[in-house]
Amino acid sequence: RDLSDFLDNYSGGGTWSWNTVDRLAVRAYLSELTSRSLKRRTIARKLSAARSYFRFLQKEGIVSANPARHVRAPRQGRVLPGYLSQDEMLRMLEGAVERTSDGGWRGARDGALQVKVRGKGRKERIVPVGRSAVHALDAYMKDRERRFGTVSPTDPLFVSENGSRLSRRQIQRVVTRQIELVAEESGLSTHSVRHSFATHLLDEGADLMAIKELLGHSSLSTTQMYAHTSRERLKQVYRVAHPRS
Repeated sequence: RDLSDFLDNYSGGGTWSWNTVDRLAVRAYLSELTSRSLKRRTIARKLSAARSYFRFLQKEGIVSANPARHVRAPRQGRVLPGYLSQDEMLRMLEGAVERTSDGGWRGARDGALQVKVRGKGRKERIVPVGRSAVHALDAYMKDRERRFGTVSPTDPLFVSENGSRLSRRQIQRVVTRQIELVAEESGLSTHSVRHSFATHLLDEGADLMAIKELLGHSSLSTTQMYAHTSRERLKQVYRVAHPRS
């Protein structure tokens, strides 16, 4: 309907048919959507709807070709979710260590959940594991063996109190609770810990290629968004703190 209304104006009020719509008209439609200050995601959705409609018309024999097929949608901007400050991250990890020491079975398990070895798409990567994580894992394994007996290599690593494998949702709840204890910003998720990790490494001068490998990104362009975010934050600090900013 939106495209039809546009084509009414585009044709100058004259008659038109779907079979006369060409790629230039579709591009003009995208330009008109952009002039409305619509979000890129909304424009991409409208273009997708137009492609699907022309595909239907082509299947019905009403048009001979799909003019929207090769028109590119506007590139989606990357928006990073919030992240923890270095102080908040340290307090969160310290809290996990404390729970490992005196939180009983559940505290030991939840503290050891700082370890992660498999990412999105079941991609595995080798990452450094700190002393605190090793200590937490060791304490958890000892408590687990006391509770459930010897653990075999085929057993799940992290389990619930009845010995069943922890679900992804249960793990997310554990980590989110830890974040909520220290974070001033609301709405942070378990994924925010990953973004915090990359941001803090970059702030401390880590090489972008090294961060790419640690995050398991397949493309450096994905990692480069952290560099942009870090620069923007540095500019903000400069404007606030510098006497001649």
